[in-house]
Amino acid sequence: MTHPPLIDHIGIPVSSFSSSLRFYTSVLRSLGYHLVTQSEVRAGFGLGRKPEFSIFELLAAKNQPIPQHIAFSAVSRDAVDAFYVAALSAGGVPNGLPGLRPEYHPNYYGAFVIDPDGNNIEAVCHTRLES
Repeated sequence: MTHPPLIDHIGIPVSSFSSSLRFYTSVLRSLGYHLVTQSEVRAGFGLGRKPEFSIFELLAAKNQPIPQHIAFSAVSRDAVDAFYVAALSAGGVPNGLPGLRPEYHPNYYGAFVIDPDGNNIEAVCHTRLES
């Protein structure tokens, strides 16, 4: 029996829904994901019709989001590179150039950016390059 993915979906709070919507729409498009659902204060992204990653605006102004780390799967190292360029173009702050991270494992290729709310957002590809 094949197990489903460990996590079905995840959502994070954001302080400015409109800014975060622009950021994640651009960044996730670079990885092949698209906007699946949207309301005035929530948006969900995925590959099909089901949102796998969502953002939602905090309703209480005094509450600030607690920064999270989220790693999105990329189908290739080129997709990781495209994610990084898209994230920086969308206003992300560099937090780790695209490249191998052998401290995780020999084929771990990732890139890191900080989103508008201080979250550490990563794209990662685990595929070994064929020689």
